[in-house]
Amino acid sequence: MAFPPQVLVVEAAVDPAVEAAWNRWYNAVHLPEITACPGFRQSARYVAEQESVRHYIAIYEVDSPDALTSAEFQRRRGWADFAGRVTWTSRLYRRIAANPAG
Repeated sequence: MAFPPQVLVVEAAVDPAVEAAWNRWYNAVHLPEITACPGFRQSARYVAEQESVRHYIAIYEVDSPDALTSAEFQRRRGWADFAGRVTWTSRLYRRIAANPAG
């Protein structure tokens, strides 16, 4: 399996009072609508459950940083009805070549 050259990683901690509803919305609505934006190829969600509060990440494969500036992405990003109940960060990462000369 080849790893993508660029990924957008969104990390989130969610208010436990809305966590179940947020997960349903994220899986059924948000992940598909973001992945359908121009320049997005695929996505996946993960959860860390070792701590007292679960922490989530979503990883999106993107063609280039331009994917984050499309009108579609700008309209669809955000937490909808969960605004104020989610603490989050996002970062765009680019893969580092395994061969330092490459």
